[in-house]
Amino acid sequence: MDGKTRNSSEDEFWILKLYVAGQSPKSVTAFRNLKKICEEHLEGKYQIKIIDLLKNPQLGKGDQILAIPTLIRQLPEPVKKIIGDLSNTERVLVGLDLQPAKKGSF
Repeated sequence: MDGKTRNSSEDEFWILKLYVAGQSPKSVTAFRNLKKICEEHLEGKYQIKIIDLLKNPQLGKGDQILAIPTLIRQLPEPVKKIIGDLSNTERVLVGLDLQPAKKGSF
């Protein structure tokens, strides 16, 4: 990882849960964007769990899902939550603590 990325141990493993509603365009886009970000910044040290709330609506209660798509960073702690299609890569990287926020951004 380069100097801009989060200080983490080399063996740190990321568990990410993406809550979606079936194959809606936003859900598909969110998964595609998340997969690209993970491949570029987590280099095989991640697991993505897809939770389809159309099939299992009760699974959203534990993480208090109010909107979809929603990404939950389960590990490493602390838990983080990002809502949306994850198209703003910088916002996702900052939200996951993979890069520090720039002054004046957002």
